[in-house]
Amino acid sequence: MAFRLLARRVCGVSVRGLQRLPAGVSCSSSFTSRLNASQPLLSLPRLLPLSSCRSVSFNVQDHDDFTERVINSQLPVLIDFHAQWCGPCKILGPRLEKAIAKQKGRVTMAKVDIDEHTDLAIEYGV
Repeated sequence: MAFRLLARRVCGVSVRGLQRLPAGVSCSSSFTSRLNASQPLLSLPRLLPLSSCRSVSFNVQDHDDFTERVINSQLPVLIDFHAQWCGPCKILGPRLEKAIAKQKGRVTMAKVDIDEHTDLAIEYGV
């Protein structure tokens, strides 16, 4: 199922019943440029995208991690102090991540669980 969706997106064709590409078919994508007419389509290894994927948020592990990744960061960092039991935090968290994702790497978000890191919560008046 996932392979069919990938093939539709990459080549724009349905792969139902398709075992090989015809000899005259060419495509400019890296996925299909590795294909040839003699190799069965379904026996190819899965190809993963080579572009790096950067996460928009991260969980703070300890005070040193907070200092390194938040205080010393070159980018602006939005800090989400939250708790697992907090209802408004559960609503606000995904909205903040969505807003940060729209910034396309210009801003990151640090998540601090106040139950695990009470020292940080007290230090920053949460």
